[in-house]
Amino acid sequence: MNSGILQAFQRELICPICMNYFIDPVTIDCGHSFCRPCFYLNWQDFPILTQCFECIKTTQHRNLKTNIRLKKMASLARKADLWLFLSSEEQMCGIHRETKKMFCEVDKSLLCLLCSSSQEHRDHRHCPIEWAAEEHRENLLKKMQSLWEKACENHRNLNMETTRTRYWKDYVNLRLEAIRAEYQKMPAFHHEEEKHNLEMLKKKGKDIFHQLHLSKSKMAHRREIFRGMYAELKKMCHKPDVELLQGFGDILHRSESVLLHMPQPLNLELSAGPITGLRDRLNQFRVDITLHHDEANSHIFQYGDLRTICIGCDHQNAPHTTATPTNFLAWGAQTFTSGKYYWEVYVGDSWNWAFGVCNKYWKENNQNDNIYGEEGLFSLACVKNDIQFSLFTTSPLALQYVPRPTSHVGLFLDCEAGTVSFVDVNQSSLIYTIPNCSFSPPLRPIFCCIHL
Repeated sequence: MNSGILQAFQRELICPICMNYFIDPVTIDCGHSFCRPCFYLNWQDFPILTQCFECIKTTQHRNLKTNIRLKKMASLARKADLWLFLSSEEQMCGIHRETKKMFCEVDKSLLCLLCSSSQEHRDHRHCPIEWAAEEHRENLLKKMQSLWEKACENHRNLNMETTRTRYWKDYVNLRLEAIRAEYQKMPAFHHEEEKHNLEMLKKKGKDIFHQLHLSKSKMAHRREIFRGMYAELKKMCHKPDVELLQGFGDILHRSESVLLHMPQPLNLELSAGPITGLRDRLNQFRVDITLHHDEANSHIFQYGDLRTICIGCDHQNAPHTTATPTNFLAWGAQTFTSGKYYWEVYVGDSWNWAFGVCNKYWKENNQNDNIYGEEGLFSLACVKNDIQFSLFTTSPLALQYVPRPTSHVGLFLDCEAGTVSFVDVNQSSLIYTIPNCSFSPPLRPIFCCIHL
């Protein structure tokens, strides 16, 4: 083959970022290709839509698949370089005058075939150099994938802690205001209890704020360790075959130890003391809620039978709601246009449940058991993520860092004040009050669950 054509062909197998033969190449939307590790290390802190390193066109770097054909050709190019290296006079066996084709994994030496069968190396593990190099390179790529997944998980956790730290003081202040407002509706003799509960809440809030900063620091430090280890593995992958085999050392073991230390987000819980007489006051507005006869089911809100809304955070750290096709939504038979009303539901030790009130618009747009949005929905939801439970309220959608209720939960609807309050009946404590609700009467109770 013409040397110019050969050189042009080889250039097509070189990553434009690292200027080495491709390892695990990926081809993005515009058609340009890069090593996956180079792509990740250059764009990991960018948004999902980025610019191509070559043509500056906008591209989306999600779910990138390995370009198998390009990977095979790059592997062939490395083998050609290897054989060019081994065919040199310096690499000939001094005893047998044969090419050193074999690699001894015990003493990391290159051997000719006859030497590998000698008494000195007979009990050692050895194999063709090109096979050993590709095997080691693939092991590195697998470890890099595991490392990258952990790095992405740590990145998400760091974003979560950063967001929670940014809004934590505001959340604590809202809790304080809501509890203070609740005490204002109680007799004056609760003053000492109010003072004690608010002071305890402030102290817990400050302690958690400090813990969040420590958690962020640990995750930021771990991010640099992940990135450094990933870059070291990438550098090893790009080494020529013989250098890779002889310099491999304990790099896999060290990368494994990095994976063992993974800081986790804090399980935040800002509990408040009980409010004496809270339920007695709310029971003055007690109503019995029954489900519409067409949608009622005897299993709703029974222990262990509740599975419903799945709520999380998207890439912009904004909470959102989704629901599976098997969600069961049921509305109470009653409607409310004015006045004050209080009712309770029993949730026991169940998880993934939700209840609240919604307006006519929200109900009519959710007839097919799908939760499209939160506009017109004022609810409390409990969800389970892995081993942790989380509470959310809607309108606006917000996390509530309070202990998960394990008995009865109460809802107080005040149409005049434009508020919806949720209380933990067993603890006689306020979970949250949704303020400034934009009600569009009539309002109807809503229950969300799914049957096992």
